Amino acid sequence: MALRCLIVDDSDHFKEAARRVLEPEGIAVVGMASTTAEALRQVDELRPDLVLVDIDLGEESGFDLAWRLTDAADADPLSVILISTYAEKDFAEMIATSPAIAFLSKPDLSRRAIDEILQRAGDTGRPDRD
Repeated sequence: MALRCLIVDDSDHFKEAARRVLEPEGIAVVGMASTTAEALRQVDELRPDLVLVDIDLGEESGFDLAWRLTDAADADPLSVILISTYAEKDFAEMIATSPAIAFLSKPDLSRRAIDEILQRAGDTGRPDRD
């Protein structure tokens, strides 16, 4: 069964580009959202396995959305990966304290990169946090 993914980004261009990269590699992009409200609604309706969340959603925060997604998904495992064109070091502390399982630079987006992240995170899709 294909990995079911929701992409949350305020750039329509990036969402389409990401879909074109991921779908041929076997990841089913089941939805795309631009805002927190759209993302929460689509997660509830579509039940993806994975949500790629842009750190900067215009006037909204991808970090806030990551918290809301993982709080809402306690009953169903949901992996959240933060994405951005910004360097990981620019947000290292916020990424480390977020509930996301990892950060992935947009230029590095691929099935292989996602699989490596999910493998590191373990079966639950969430890293062990002490």
